[in-house]
Amino acid sequence: MPKEYFKNLQDLLDTERKEDLQSYLKLTENTSPADRRALGLTWYPIAIRNTEVGRGDYLTVELERTTHQDFSHQFRFGAAVVLFSNHDAKENRLEGIINHQSSSRMKISFRVDELPDWTRDGKLGVDLLFDNNSYDEMQRALKQASNLAENDADNKLIRILTAGDKPSFRGEEKFVIPNTLNDSQQLAVNKIIAADHLAIVHGPPGTGKTTTLVHAIKSLVKHHDQKMLVVAPSNTAVDLLTEKLAAEGLKVIRVGNPARVSEKLVAATLDHQMADHPEMKTIKALKKQASEYKNMAHKYKRSFGKAERDQRKALFDEAHKIGREVEKTEQYMMDNLFNKAQIITATLVGANHYTVRNLKYNTIVIDEAGQALEPACWIPILKAQKIILAGDHFQLSPTIKSNEAARNGLSNTLLEKVVNLHPEAVVLLNTQYRMNTAIMGYSSQVFYKDALKAHQSVADRLLFSGDEPIQFIDTAGCSYDEKSDGTSTTNPDEAGFLVKHLIHLVADLGSKNESFPSIAIISPYKQQVQLLNTLIEESEALIPYRDKIAVNTIDSFQGQERDVVYISLTRSNSDGNIGFLSDTRRMNVAMTRAKKKLVVIGDSATLSKSAFYADFIRYAEQLDAYHSAWQFMDL
Repeated sequence: MPKEYFKNLQDLLDTERKEDLQSYLKLTENTSPADRRALGLTWYPIAIRNTEVGRGDYLTVELERTTHQDFSHQFRFGAAVVLFSNHDAKENRLEGIINHQSSSRMKISFRVDELPDWTRDGKLGVDLLFDNNSYDEMQRALKQASNLAENDADNKLIRILTAGDKPSFRGEEKFVIPNTLNDSQQLAVNKIIAADHLAIVHGPPGTGKTTTLVHAIKSLVKHHDQKMLVVAPSNTAVDLLTEKLAAEGLKVIRVGNPARVSEKLVAATLDHQMADHPEMKTIKALKKQASEYKNMAHKYKRSFGKAERDQRKALFDEAHKIGREVEKTEQYMMDNLFNKAQIITATLVGANHYTVRNLKYNTIVIDEAGQALEPACWIPILKAQKIILAGDHFQLSPTIKSNEAARNGLSNTLLEKVVNLHPEAVVLLNTQYRMNTAIMGYSSQVFYKDALKAHQSVADRLLFSGDEPIQFIDTAGCSYDEKSDGTSTTNPDEAGFLVKHLIHLVADLGSKNESFPSIAIISPYKQQVQLLNTLIEESEALIPYRDKIAVNTIDSFQGQERDVVYISLTRSNSDGNIGFLSDTRRMNVAMTRAKKKLVVIGDSATLSKSAFYADFIRYAEQLDAYHSAWQFMDL
């Protein structure tokens, strides 16, 4: 059975890769560098700042984008890229791999002796290539898992995850858990320590999942002397755990570049620790020597006699020999650092980067497992005897490009599967430290079987005394009709109403001398977000508070919180068509970002065709939190 299990996953992943490639080609074919730059797929123009001998036969080139430095982009450590010239000849392209990347600089490894002549003419840019590497790594992992399942029938972990074998737990251990943890968090730490192969931490919004994981990891490392791998699907989640683990005094190495830059994070990176290694002097001396050989070889560039060609080749060969020496020394340094490290952190695909490819671990932790594609999870799983999954399968699921692959099971995460398969391995963190009870209530009812409770420190907190923590404002009958905007949807009247309501709230706060809260304005529709942004930028009343107001789609607020959250549901039509809004997990994320006040604005006539929204409106009515937009028309 496990063999069919993996075959099915491989087929689904192939379908997804084809769809993803089609989307990429559609996006990039016949586009200018400026268009691709706007999509976050190109740095253009760039300047080459430095070149040096890299590992083995590679040349490392450091470059910088010279304009549009504030543009967001999708370039990441380990991604495949191509250097190009605006003299658009086909041969003016050179492919390489990013081995370091910061906001406006990146280092790329190219398998060449020297940069071609065309890199000295015209404007240069870098394009992000289609991400074949991630798909290759996932397929390799699935193939390896399939082989293991077939040839090692006793592989307990694979059988637990795919064939329904039951996980086992050791008896009680004498172990002191800090009393800063609540009961459910202590239970989760105990479950993690006692598990032989599998434990699952189900962490709804605001329940302290990261704190729980850090305590569990610390206990395993300190009391059980285990080397651990901690991974997550996003750089942001990896950074957060790396920072917290380093703050606990653990020896952590972060593989890849952090998305955020903080002292603790930088100190944890492999690059930083390599730079501090005593052998670094040797590496620098070797690289300098190799550069000298290459510079000497360049003197023969314009001479084409046999003797000169032979001499040039001999110099490059010498430089290569030194490159291999650099590689050997670097490997020695890395082995040395990884041996001393207690914890390695990386993204799921980064867990198989060449620097750590051959490492094995006793335990791995996959955080934000509800957002992870299952094939990506198998990359780290194959390196361990025990796996801890942490996340919430009632929040955002992984992004999948192919509807067919999603429909046939790729959208069903490993976390969801094992929660259903092995409830005895799951601990639900049930105390949340973020939301007023009324804000939490509906989410707890619908997604968590009413098991959540608000900690006393947050249960009754309000924006100001006498304020309503939750409001549903109904625009039915106001003729606030949605409009199609390309592939997105907008509702200009609803957006205008929301901004007026916000201005009124700001005035209220001012009259009560309350300090200004942090505010999120959320919509599932990108065009509605843009419209709201424009209206807020243009509002004179809101200018002094602009830095406290964030406007964005739901996905960008995952893992974040704000004092006040406004949600513009946008949809208003006579057919009861709610599109994106039918993704109730996404709505769970939106509604649970708010700490003190949640304002949901929408058209009940359209929304109540869906049980989720009809029940939410009833919930608001029970709390006297239902209002018609007509009540606010004189604002």
